[in-house]
This record gives sequence, C-alpha cells and structure tokens, in this order.
Amino acid sequence: MTWKISKSFDFCYGHRVWSQELNPEFSLDPCLKCRHLHGHQGKVVIYLESSQLQNGMVTDFKHLNWFKAFLDETLDHKFILDLNDPLFETLLPHYKKDELIKFNEGYYIPDLTKIKNEPKHILEMYEGYILVNFVPTSENLSAWFLEIAQEKMSKIGIKVASVEFAETPKSKSHVFA
Repeated sequence: MTWKISKSFDFCYGHRVWSQELNPEFSLDPCLKCRHLHGHQGKVVIYLESSQLQNGMVTDFKHLNWFKAFLDETLDHKFILDLNDPLFETLLPHYKKDELIKFNEGYYIPDLTKIKNEPKHILEMYEGYILVNFVPTSENLSAWFLEIAQEKMSKIGIKVASVEFAETPKSKSHVFA
C-alpha cells in the first residue's frame, strides 16, 4: 500500500509573465494580459507519500507548518519578479543584479542598506519584491515549491510526491517528483 496526504496553503502575490505568447487560433484574442503587472490569490497543495506509516501516519501535518511560515514571511503580498524580466531595471532602478541578497530557497531580495538614504516610500516599494531566476508562471512556481519542500522534508525522511499550485480557482499546475 501507499498512503498519500496533502496540506493546502493560501497566499496573495503579484507577478508578470513577460514571456507570454499566444496563438490567436486558440486564445480567440491577441491580448497578452499576463504580461501586465497583476496579482492572484495563490493556493499551494503539497502531497506527501509513504509506503510505510510511522505512528499511524505518513507524517504529522504540523511538519508542514514551516512551509506556511515561508509563504507568509517571504511571498505573501509580495511581487515575484524574474531577474531576467526586461522591466527589471525599470521596476528596480536603484539596483544592479549583483546587489541582491540571495537565500538558500533560490530567491533574492533587494539589499535595503544600499538605498538606506532613499525616502520611506522607495524603501517600502523595494520591500515588496521577491526576485527569482525564472519566469514566475504557475508551472515554474509549482516546480520551485516542489524543490523547496523536497529539500526540507528529506531531512525527516518524508517523500514529497507532488505539488499543485493554483493561481486562480480555475487555473492550476501540478508537478510530480
């Protein structure tokens, strides 16, 4: 037998899919709405699996509380921007890509000490960015969340089977390990 459990997490975020292209035969119009700055109410579902139960469980659901903290502290109400987005210099004019703080989970934030003398509203704007090295599509975000979850859960011997990410209730991606 194989048991699979899941836990869901919600967070609000913004992004821009600068690489979006459409085939007008299927999209019915040429409007590239995802290229605009826009936001979503995202939902992440992490699926864990095991062929053997420990204490009657795959693992305790509380073992995923760290992921909720990661979303809340890192991504909730933030704008996820690709470092390679052609608008990078326009949206973050005070920064060069080598002046960012890198985190183990594969994201970057602006180093606010580099602009400490700027007005408060500029500092607040920069606090709102999370920078990644990929186009923040639902597919790429779900793969990123899978990597983060696999790395962390492997420390307690738990297999992450897949991650599902919905940027809207009707549009989601699902990536499998």
